[in-house]
Amino acid sequence: MFWKPLPIGVDNFENLIKNNYYFVDKTLFIRELLDMKGEVNLFTRPRRFGKTLNMSMLRCFFEKGNEDPAVLFFGTKIMEAGGQYLSHLGRYPVISLSLKSMKQPSRELSLAMLKRAVGEEFSRHWPAVLESGRLTEAALERYLRIRDLKGSDADYADALKYLSECLHTCLDEKVVILIDEYDVPLENAYFGGVYERMINLIRSLFESALKTNDNLEFAVITGCLRISKESIFTGLNNLNVISITNHHFAEHFGFTQKETAQLLKDYDLEENAETVRDW
Repeated sequence: MFWKPLPIGVDNFENLIKNNYYFVDKTLFIRELLDMKGEVNLFTRPRRFGKTLNMSMLRCFFEKGNEDPAVLFFGTKIMEAGGQYLSHLGRYPVISLSLKSMKQPSRELSLAMLKRAVGEEFSRHWPAVLESGRLTEAALERYLRIRDLKGSDADYADALKYLSECLHTCLDEKVVILIDEYDVPLENAYFGGVYERMINLIRSLFESALKTNDNLEFAVITGCLRISKESIFTGLNNLNVISITNHHFAEHFGFTQKETAQLLKDYDLEENAETVRDW
């Protein structure tokens, strides 16, 4: 019988590793992502396929300024993949944004939650920005308006691009942008009857950050739904879409047959294999 606790509901990679939860190693996702060399990559998968955990893993691997990320990845497959991949370890400023909180009963409340999520990301990077001393007084004023939720709608419309500019200036590296649950506000707005008003805001936020942004190294976006290019990604001609029908990257989301069999074996539950298959 295996002794490691199962990470039920745990979608934070650092917590999972530090608390010694059972971990199905998906770190070669990082290798494939770097090999693909896609500038903006959209992964659509159903719920409970590990999208948020994978995004947390990407942040832990790529983000500059954290404690030694090699400690978190000790013994994982990516650490044996070669120096060309490990050269990216802890190298980039990472903008990490989840739009999950935007599932709200009104557009106004949804917008407020977006501003709060963006503000929290500005706050998270504030110590590094302040320490660098490289932003002008005007740039710092706008940064603090967004951080403190006092900015105008115009401030937030291109806030991710602005944050990428600030981080590139302050940390001498282009940024990685991770956007999780990108489709939540749009699905919510569709059923709430305010789709057109919401899509204009999300389109502005995304296109400014993801298209012709000289501060961007690459971006990864995840969600359950495939929103058409005509609606949200108009003009975003650098978008690489990897859906569940695409076999590329398939083994990095959800569990493979081999991984499921190993998990059942580790917990002495092999007799339940057929039941698990039915589920």
